[in-house]
Amino acid sequence: MKLREYEAKNVIKEAGIPVPAGFLIRSADELIPHLGALGDSFVLKAQVDVGGRGKAGGILMAGRTDGITIAQELFGRQIKGLPVKEILAEQRLDIQHEYYLSITVDRSSRRPLILFTEAGGVDIEITAKEHPEAIRKVIANPLMREIPPFMIRELLGTAPKEIGPVISKLYRVFLEKDALLAEINPLVTTPKGVYAADAKLIVDDNALGRQGFSVNRDLTERECEAEKHGFSYVELTGTIGVIGNGAGLTMSTLDLIGFYGGSAANFLDVGGGAESERVMHAVRLVGSVPSVKVIVVNLLGGITKCDEVAKGIIAAAIPQKVIVRLAGTNEAEGRAMLSEKGYEMLDTMDLVVKKAVEVAA
Repeated sequence: MKLREYEAKNVIKEAGIPVPAGFLIRSADELIPHLGALGDSFVLKAQVDVGGRGKAGGILMAGRTDGITIAQELFGRQIKGLPVKEILAEQRLDIQHEYYLSITVDRSSRRPLILFTEAGGVDIEITAKEHPEAIRKVIANPLMREIPPFMIRELLGTAPKEIGPVISKLYRVFLEKDALLAEINPLVTTPKGVYAADAKLIVDDNALGRQGFSVNRDLTERECEAEKHGFSYVELTGTIGVIGNGAGLTMSTLDLIGFYGGSAANFLDVGGGAESERVMHAVRLVGSVPSVKVIVVNLLGGITKCDEVAKGIIAAAIPQKVIVRLAGTNEAEGRAMLSEKGYEMLDTMDLVVKKAVEVAA
């Protein structure tokens, strides 16, 4: 789960990393008592769960005289489709240089990967693409609780040595908070020292309870419903609903939809041994997606019984067309039940997907 900027900054501040003086507000009027502490010039940052806020108009400069008006304007905006309900008002820093620092998980080595570059800021993606040599990297052993000095020196190069302790403290945050990503961009130098001008922290979903979170805010309403039923579910943006059993079969169905020019609305794996009630909830869940015009049910019966799948599809009683491919245990019984109710069944995944793409078009 991704923490919002103010939450991430509270965490790294507790770890001893300097952050600008700031205040969270939920209305423009709440800014008034903080104007004195913020000074003549400050920054208003929309707290929305998307990247690229600055380029999308979610970060605005303000001052003592126009801060209230600008805050009202920002509260009235949507940033990449999300309404602004919270704003972080922060003291404006006198920035001398911007750096980039992040710690993530290197999938190949399954170890923490630390990245640092002297070319930080909003164009870090361009730097990574066009000048990858500018980004210094080290892989740490997760059994190490501290970054060895030689690794710090390797990362810093000619950057100020004052940044070294920040790297060490962010590494401890990464470990202690069960993070998948801990990022400071930009990490800036000012006449008063080093500050984290922005911060991002993504906590492993499997560790949310241990970290004190009862709800995964990154999940949509339907993703929460899917989690309740134990489905593997991801919401996408297309028009063809997809239900399968097994990640490989479901992913293959999505790939085939793309191959034939369609677009999947979701990924839903009901898992093995799904009974009729479980299938019913899966079909209704996918049918509740507003963009879905047709649903592909592609299941292979091993421990999953095709007649149970058929019962679930029929019980769901959704308005969208459902095109089915069933094969395996109790296949004949399942096909007979669906045929009696008028459902369209085809013999192969290829035929089912082709038909669904035609219907959606």
